[in-house]
Amino acid sequence: MDFIEYSDADMMMLSLARILSRDLREALLRRDRALFAVPGGTTPGPVFDMLSAVDIDWDRVDVVPGDERWLPEDHPRSNAGQLRARLLRGKASAANLLPLWRDLPPDEGAAQVAAELAPLLPVDVALVGMGSDMHTASMFPGAPELALALANDAPVIVPITAPGAPEPRVTMSARVLKGAFALHVLIVGAEKREALERAQKLSPTEAPINALLSKASVHWAP
Repeated sequence: MDFIEYSDADMMMLSLARILSRDLREALLRRDRALFAVPGGTTPGPVFDMLSAVDIDWDRVDVVPGDERWLPEDHPRSNAGQLRARLLRGKASAANLLPLWRDLPPDEGAAQVAAELAPLLPVDVALVGMGSDMHTASMFPGAPELALALANDAPVIVPITAPGAPEPRVTMSARVLKGAFALHVLIVGAEKREALERAQKLSPTEAPINALLSKASVHWAP
């Protein structure tokens, strides 16, 4: 794990936007299209704001949520909807968004999405967050499907039940995120730093983020 500490969140967001844009440019030198996996939520919003203004060949970038609530894109809790509003605008509006939701039951929809994503793998650049419960993407401690999502032979996309959540979810499996050429974890605040330190002493089933840390650059600010 590469741990990068910043003096404040604004500095971190600016630096991370630069790093991600560099990683995407490098990916586009390696192959014709780049696959960029990104989280939902509000924390990465400033990074997306800055990235959307960067000069990249966005028409050669496929953006995919690393996880998704099983809701249509026009629902306010949809990660894909948030990404379209926050990242795919300005110069980045030329990027191609690959939503995970389908108008099917989660098991069937996840299998369909996995078949569509498989030819695009590996992920070139992945950004994930971490909750104070040490979950990442939608790999939650205690989820009945967690062992499958952590397995070395896991499917690309795994339907998952987040404890206490009002709707089912799907998530990229740990093997797919860990297989990214560049993997970044974004965390803010003392509580999450303590959770990160705790996670390193636990198994991935107890702390799913620990399935990714060996391959990740972790970006933290108070």
